[in-house]
Amino acid sequence: MNQPTRSIRRTVSHWVMYRVFNHFKDYPPPYDGKPPAPLEEGKDYQTTWGASYYDSTWMGPIGNGAMEEDYEKACLPIFPIPNNYSCSVISLGSIAFFLTYDDRPAWMPPVCLFSPRNPPPPRDFVKHLPYSAADSRRLGNRVQAYGFWTNADGKPMQRGVSPDQTAAKGVMSGYAFDSQSTPGSVDHRAAPYRHPHSFYFSGMPYLPQVPLPNAPIISQNYTDFAMIKPDPSTTWAKLEALDPRNLPKCQLFKPPMG
Repeated sequence: MNQPTRSIRRTVSHWVMYRVFNHFKDYPPPYDGKPPAPLEEGKDYQTTWGASYYDSTWMGPIGNGAMEEDYEKACLPIFPIPNNYSCSVISLGSIAFFLTYDDRPAWMPPVCLFSPRNPPPPRDFVKHLPYSAADSRRLGNRVQAYGFWTNADGKPMQRGVSPDQTAAKGVMSGYAFDSQSTPGSVDHRAAPYRHPHSFYFSGMPYLPQVPLPNAPIISQNYTDFAMIKPDPSTTWAKLEALDPRNLPKCQLFKPPMG
């Protein structure tokens, strides 16, 4: 078992996001495309779309490295509020911003400070994750999967997705990479590499008082992955001139009443 290449500095990738809210214990990720039968779209899971942009070479006054994740019509489902709006999470250096658009809830600002200490992941982030043979076997070892659950204190409690630890208030993060190296889709001179397959994680589980997001398991399955530099004019350039000290703090975990 070899770890994925660590040489990728700049990428653009699109993905399909599956929010699985029924029978997730019996059909855990990684998924080879949509969740397997007998799970049914609309009844057991929701399908939405998004994209990720990454540039480890970005440099600015608030640190180095940039990453943007765009969620179309269904925001990142980790907050205890309905997620039926578009959003973006952008990290520039150590600062993370949260952006919303015309379909945002009325109380949300267009831009808020998500976190003062949330930098983009390093290029070798996978070395900090344990390999899961069981998760890899779920797709016939066509992928190599890495992931684990942590408890409420942030300490590792289990390697791999199964058994599900949602009831124990666990938090899960997992990544799968193709087992075989293949050429890139843009730079055909680059050496073949093991493309990312999917990112899967636990979101906000069902809350009686909030019907959405009801997201105990989410899987972002990559539909393309290209080693190219993101265009700043369509991604994070709009934030580079902002002073984080002048932004309102996000209220995603404790929204205003009324």
